[in-house]
Amino acid sequence: MTRGQLKHKFDLYAKLMRLDKPIGILLLLWPTLWALWIAGNGRPNWAAVWIFTLGAVLMRSAGCVMNDYADRHFDPHVERTKHRPLAAGQVSAGEALGLAALLCLGAFILVLFLNRLTLILSFAALFLAATYPYTKRFLSVPQAYLGIAFGFGVPMAFAALTGRVPAIAWLLLLANVFWAVAYDTEYAMVDRDDDISIGIRSSALFFGRFDIAAVMACYALMLMVLGIVGVALALGWPFYAGLGVAAGLMLYHFTLIRGRDRMRCFKAFLHNNWVGAAIFAGIVASYALK
Repeated sequence: MTRGQLKHKFDLYAKLMRLDKPIGILLLLWPTLWALWIAGNGRPNWAAVWIFTLGAVLMRSAGCVMNDYADRHFDPHVERTKHRPLAAGQVSAGEALGLAALLCLGAFILVLFLNRLTLILSFAALFLAATYPYTKRFLSVPQAYLGIAFGFGVPMAFAALTGRVPAIAWLLLLANVFWAVAYDTEYAMVDRDDDISIGIRSSALFFGRFDIAAVMACYALMLMVLGIVGVALALGWPFYAGLGVAAGLMLYHFTLIRGRDRMRCFKAFLHNNWVGAAIFAGIVASYALK
């Protein structure tokens, strides 16, 4: 294989891992960072921060590869996904499985630097990542399962820093489930017609004409749960200011999705990065002022 061919192959692998679309990494990373700062009382172990950050990159990449492998017979029939490397036949199914295994191995090696409880929880995280793509066949709201998968860095972060998983960790995970249902419903609204034609289930189809109301309700429930977390931890005003900024961003998302225009719904989905960032900023500032 020539240098040019090798570079082309690596470019295809990078595209398969969605490295050109980092929004998934960020949506996976933000709740993990919330948990690391809270578990560390505002002073998290920086080695753990780097391990979880790199782990988020590896596991989101592995999740994308496993998702495309699971959907390899569906993606060629969907306008938005038909040009993905696996769907387009540029990467074989065997290559995809090998790449996913390599990425998971890298993430597993990182976990070996943490404690035993975190190691045990990592197997649950792997199970969630590997099985999520198949939930679209039978769960009416697979986005809820995605929220658990994308938020499982939360209990792992508490386990790594404190050696246990307290109730606060599960509340943060619950908040992330509501958040994931909200932002991934916005994403599913983009693919609604394609999902109907190929028989894939999604929250956008399940909620039907109440999809916009469901998104906003899930946003509200997320903020409510996070508010409970703030009260339980006696977090200061910056935390609630962060929630206020997040609420403002969510209202902006309403203006984007209310017409159900595909591109505006997708823009709302992408904009959730700033929701996660606002909440994280509030947590960091709250602990900094303690």
